[in-house]
Amino acid sequence: MEQYDVTLDRMRTFVRIAERGNLTAVAREFGHGQSTITRHLHELEQALGVSLFTRTTRRVALTDEGMRYYEHCLKILCLVEQASQEMRDTQQATAGTIRISCTAALGVLHISQLIFAFQDSHPGIRIEFSLTDERIDLVQEGVDIALRLGPLTDSALKLRALGESHRVLVASPVWLAAHGRPQVPADLIDLEGIRLSRVQGSDRLVLLGPDGRRTTLPFRGRLTVDHGLAAREVFLAGRGFGPAHLWLVEDCLADGRLERVLPDYELTSSPLSMLISPERAGLTRVRLCVDFLAEKIAGIPGIVR
Repeated sequence: MEQYDVTLDRMRTFVRIAERGNLTAVAREFGHGQSTITRHLHELEQALGVSLFTRTTRRVALTDEGMRYYEHCLKILCLVEQASQEMRDTQQATAGTIRISCTAALGVLHISQLIFAFQDSHPGIRIEFSLTDERIDLVQEGVDIALRLGPLTDSALKLRALGESHRVLVASPVWLAAHGRPQVPADLIDLEGIRLSRVQGSDRLVLLGPDGRRTTLPFRGRLTVDHGLAAREVFLAGRGFGPAHLWLVEDCLADGRLERVLPDYELTSSPLSMLISPERAGLTRVRLCVDFLAEKIAGIPGIVR
């Protein structure tokens, strides 16, 4: 039987198969044929003398031995890349690709501009920018940094709190002229609300009054949307009122296209967090991007630390 060695290439292939659970996806990522990926895995298992995966027709899953080996491989590959970077000059250390995922509306309106500025300062860095409101698996999708609104529970990732995203109630002047200007929270109950789907608690409004009293109201409406930019367009079209992050509508409030509803009342804010893939957090280019985004995001309207 032919003898094989444990190599970094075989180890990297194994790690990506473990993270993505699909040989075809890893082959596309590496730019190889699936047969090459299968061969690398077979040779590594032969070198180790153990089976690293159980296989089905669609996916592969780590065995107990594979899980233990995966944890060791992450540490080894991270140390290899960090050691290599220490031997390069500054320009080389800040070259490579960073994969960033972001809540869609925030990414379109604000984070894209920050990425432009970051690349202007670091021209050797390539950015793959993904916009989604879905909670994705960073490791499985190969994402280095993710920006997310709302509470997070994934303790396996490095988390950096960026602040609270302030929200306000808004409507268009045309809609307010047609339906009247609410004076107290009870005036909202029978009005047409615009709700965001996939947002926990979107069927109610929680308002904090100037006297510190909290009021909870049912929030109803005939139109529900799943994207912040779509909600913004609905408000501008005069179809109803609803809560919006200040960074989503700040320009519309400034030029009068939208107005605040019950401006003396506050809505609950949402935490804004940065998630960082732990095995990538030590890379120079990732650290630079994390620090840059954290500093600049503090200047986005409505983000309060």
